Amino acid sequence: MSRAEAMKRDGVPISMPPNPMPHLIDRLIEIGLTEAAGMGVVPLSWREIEAWQHNVHVALAPWEARLIRKLSVEYVAEGRRAESENCPPPWRAEVTAREREVEEARLRMVLG
Repeated sequence: MSRAEAMKRDGVPISMPPNPMPHLIDRLIEIGLTEAAGMGVVPLSWREIEAWQHNVHVALAPWEARLIRKLSVEYVAEGRRAESENCPPPWRAEVTAREREVEEARLRMVLG
């Protein structure tokens, strides 16, 4: 079960970091977060980003293309790190009262 699924199951609201450029995230998702490879996924290639631009007639600024590529690289890297159940979330908001209640209840079950 993923962290997000566990949080939903426990009724803990999922906090997301601020997103000052939602249009770039929308484009990343439209292109695809990753590419398929022989044994799993890899970051988007420059060729894939270029093909998307050509096919949808959108010219990304160079910094936008570099950022989309970097986000894909980081997405793949975080996915690999997250395979460990001890991996902390990549971004963490303040602990909510609900999160605290859930964790205290789990601790009581273990110790009780």
